[in-house]
Amino acid sequence: MKKIFYRIFQILMKLAMNFMPWRQPELLKGENSCAKIPQILKEKGVNSVLIVADAGITKNNLQNVVIRSLFDEKIEYTYFDKTIANPTIENIEDALLQYAKNHCQAIIAIGGGSPMDCAKGVGARVANPKKTITQMRGLLKVGKKLPLLIAIPTTAGTGSETTLAAVITDSKTHEKFAINDFHLIPHFAVLDPSLTVSLPRNLTYTTGMDALTHAVEAFIGRSNTHETKRNALDAIKLINQHIQNAVEDGQNLESREAMQMASFKAGLAFTRAYVGNIHAVAHTLGGEYAVPHGLANAIILPVVLRYYGKCIYNKISLICDHLGTFSGYTKQEKTEKFIKLIEELNKINNVPNYIEELRKEDLPKLVKRAYKEANPLYPVPKIFDERDFENIYLSLIKKEKDIE
Repeated sequence: MKKIFYRIFQILMKLAMNFMPWRQPELLKGENSCAKIPQILKEKGVNSVLIVADAGITKNNLQNVVIRSLFDEKIEYTYFDKTIANPTIENIEDALLQYAKNHCQAIIAIGGGSPMDCAKGVGARVANPKKTITQMRGLLKVGKKLPLLIAIPTTAGTGSETTLAAVITDSKTHEKFAINDFHLIPHFAVLDPSLTVSLPRNLTYTTGMDALTHAVEAFIGRSNTHETKRNALDAIKLINQHIQNAVEDGQNLESREAMQMASFKAGLAFTRAYVGNIHAVAHTLGGEYAVPHGLANAIILPVVLRYYGKCIYNKISLICDHLGTFSGYTKQEKTEKFIKLIEELNKINNVPNYIEELRKEDLPKLVKRAYKEANPLYPVPKIFDERDFENIYLSLIKKEKDIE
């Protein structure tokens, strides 16, 4: 009966989405696109901004191009770089204090998904000073316009520059949760490929696999529109063509730009069509063990796809047809070859087939969290019960044969 209820809920949500205020960020792209930011701020009457980043951005001086453009145009700024991976409620509150102290009027997020999620959290708190982050957990609980939010991704994977979601960690319980609201969609997304060239090989790959997971989960789910399917397929094709080039040659701006666009399109797809059970598991691992989200997705993606079985044969076959691969094979054979292609990419890029930190004694709470996240919201090809999630976790535990 529960699964029937979940499907009814998902159908109603899909119908309701047709009446929601969907929008996408205005897109600035190409080298030196950050130079256009001051003009946008001036047009909006903004004189002071909070820049949200992390220590990695500071270490690589990626913020300098933004700061220089603001300085040249005499726009005041304050810089917050204490965001951690899997940003916490405390991160948001600290950045919020800095925003208020400096009388900021807008927020610029620069980095991967973590600074963007932190910046969205700050914006939500500015809009709702009497609400805690926890009180805005879930669907449509922000309800008010955020200050101007500009997102500048320095990775090509999270898609956070396009989405209505912010994923936050409660540092006390180690639980990750999402805030989902249309007001969290950034007003501008700035895709400058030159900001991604210093990204290490492993992060180039795992963030790219994050984007692939977004696109695949959106496409195989049950809440697609013509637009989300097109964006998902475009993203998958771009990733298939460019991810290894970007890994092998970080200075290849063509591949870097293609991966940024893939991430953007995947973000547009999943913010409307949702993700699924892969993300439900990945979020628990990030919350409990701080496993990087892209790495978790890269490991989990082939495991869950294979576990789905025949219910995804049709859609994975359509993906293969769009890629122009594996013609002449049955739908089942195409699906298995597609999964093996992912596994081969993981192997080439030194991604294991297990989660190092995962412990069997932690499974009960992890299963409970994943089940709660996935159901009833995610319109997955197959609804997982707690036993299904347990099977996935068990397959991700490091085995004796994995120890060299």
